[in-house]
Amino acid sequence: MLKPEILDPQGQAVQRALPRLGFEGIADVRQGKRFELDVEGPVDDAALARIHEMAETFLANTVIEDFVVKVEEA
Repeated sequence: MLKPEILDPQGQAVQRALPRLGFEGIADVRQGKRFELDVEGPVDDAALARIHEMAETFLANTVIEDFVVKVEEA
């Protein structure tokens, strides 16, 4: 997700369009991206640390984006 202090023109465009489409009551919209990774083997602390490092150094632009690593069972 873009950091809160970074302008999000795509989110603003969606927010402006929602009332015209009949969707009321939305105060703010922020646009983001998502990566889904299928991990080989167990998702232990070492695997999570490696995934976090991957996100921080390759998947996210940490100058303007925040990221979260979340595990979901299949």
